Amino acid sequence: MSTQMYLAYDYPLLSVFWSMLWFFLWIMWFILLFRIIIDIFRDDELGGWAKAGWLLFVILLPFLGVLVYVIARGKNMGRREVHQARAQQEAFDSYIRQAAGGGTSSVDELAKLSEIRARGDITDEEFRRAKELVLSGQGPAGGSGTAASGQ
Repeated sequence: MSTQMYLAYDYPLLSVFWSMLWFFLWIMWFILLFRIIIDIFRDDELGGWAKAGWLLFVILLPFLGVLVYVIARGKNMGRREVHQARAQQEAFDSYIRQAAGGGTSSVDELAKLSEIRARGDITDEEFRRAKELVLSGQGPAGGSGTAASGQ
């Protein structure tokens, strides 16, 4: 009564599935390893020696090092990643605002025109025309041109 035992490699489709499973586990392992190494360098709370110790532990004993790191410091890994993503998004948003708002606002232009008129560099009529240009949205080019020609 001996029955033949079939293994996964006896069936070609299961063999492919088993190989793919190990391949994806291997890829996930390297992704986790690199994310931990990046997290070690990202953490501002760790000192230089602590970073060096964790890095050596993770590199020299990778399976044990990654397991211990995830248990000991894994809770804050996500928080540090979210914090960095928010900081990058804020930096990007401020850059976009700075690039998009490269021109000066009409309030700034009117303040500059008032200063020029107070110094006596332009007449009241030139100030009035430049003010109309700024308020109409055509910009200060016409006003600056009249101010330059008035000197």
